[in-house]
Amino acid sequence: MTSSPSAVRAGMPPRVPPVAPGSFLLGSARELRRDMLGACEQAFHQYGDVVRLLVGPPGLRLELYLLSHPDAMQRVLASSWRNYRKENVFYSEVRGAFGDGVLTSQDGEWQRQMRFLQPLFTAKRVAGYAAVMSEQVQDLAQQWRLRPAGMVDLHDEMTRLTLRIVCRVLFGADVGQALPVVQRAFGPLGEAVRRRGMAPVRLPAGWPTPVNRRLARARQALHGVCDEIIARRRARSDRQEDLVGLLLDARDNDNALEDAEIRDQVLIFLLAGHETTSTALTFTLHLLGRHPSVQRRVREEVSAVVGDRTPTAQDAPALAYTAMVLKETMRLYPPAPLLGRRAVSDDQVCGYHIPAGTDVLLAPWVVHRHPEFWDEPGRFEPERFTPEREKARHRYAWCPFGGGPRGCMGQHFSMLESVIALAVLVRDFEFSAPPGEPRYTNHITLRPTHGMPSLVTPR
Repeated sequence: MTSSPSAVRAGMPPRVPPVAPGSFLLGSARELRRDMLGACEQAFHQYGDVVRLLVGPPGLRLELYLLSHPDAMQRVLASSWRNYRKENVFYSEVRGAFGDGVLTSQDGEWQRQMRFLQPLFTAKRVAGYAAVMSEQVQDLAQQWRLRPAGMVDLHDEMTRLTLRIVCRVLFGADVGQALPVVQRAFGPLGEAVRRRGMAPVRLPAGWPTPVNRRLARARQALHGVCDEIIARRRARSDRQEDLVGLLLDARDNDNALEDAEIRDQVLIFLLAGHETTSTALTFTLHLLGRHPSVQRRVREEVSAVVGDRTPTAQDAPALAYTAMVLKETMRLYPPAPLLGRRAVSDDQVCGYHIPAGTDVLLAPWVVHRHPEFWDEPGRFEPERFTPEREKARHRYAWCPFGGGPRGCMGQHFSMLESVIALAVLVRDFEFSAPPGEPRYTNHITLRPTHGMPSLVTPR
């Protein structure tokens, strides 16, 4: 059952969205806590593209408007993006833990930050990071070659790989100082943010609960190492071409970023720059392990384009099928499967009334499976992303990087990193997934519940 977005175009008055029934005491809280993505899928299939979810007990109940149509994605993220702010529990917790960087800042402050940051993520600038990406992937491949063939936890390995890459890009020669602290503190910090964001009642961050103490320790460690590196760089005259150096040099007319602002951007880049890419690589290698013919085709393309040498940024456009495999994986397993916003003023979405102050939950997870836009949506088919089929499809039927003015500025970085990593790993190793479907959960990003085992055999 789906609702027709044509209601708005036909001039019909906006309707009130249906409510997904839940328990009198907790609404849909139990279902969302048990399986958030499954609960969103079920609500869509039963009640349509716009559904109200009631979460929590009466008197403390949160009302969420679940939006699951590409038209809704386009409305909230692009055509009326100023009406939908990053004002919810999740973004509040991210700000408290990682600072108010470009991911969470708003209004004039976000515009100011973008003027500093956009020049650092042009296609030419990102291409300059390809050598670092290739070096780290080659190091991982060398480590795997020294092991006997056997089971590998792809999620653990890809998380370490992408964290090393983003730390090298951020900190350059100071990576030896920063990486151990980041590896030790980043996981606990993200987990504390997730727990506080999902808690039915959030205690003040200053209260000495176990979660709050872990959050404070991790944040202090990360702030300490970032502040020390930034202060040392500021004090000396030479500059490095890593992101910390570029942020120190960045100017908007005669204005520069303060040290604390640089630290906030660094922490946000750490968060956004490794978890999403590690998720994409983890699930891509898993799917290739389940589809040997697709894996062979990727390997053949890499052999024809790259051969035995190290892949470069210039190779990426020719690795078209490899990119198609990544895109299809991110359709089935979008790293950010749910996106939250809050409506500033009354609006209409897909023919339904969205009241001012409403928390809306955009669901790429469901949009990517919408049967109106995807035939056999559960099937893995990279050919969905040929240029012709992409051009014919709704712009927002595929949106793993969000969209509109606040779409992910690191999209090109992530795609380049992923293509280079797949080119090396699939060329040099055979992947075979064990039987059974992967189990996953939505933390800050999508991730496997209990790792992602794969048999990895050197070729």
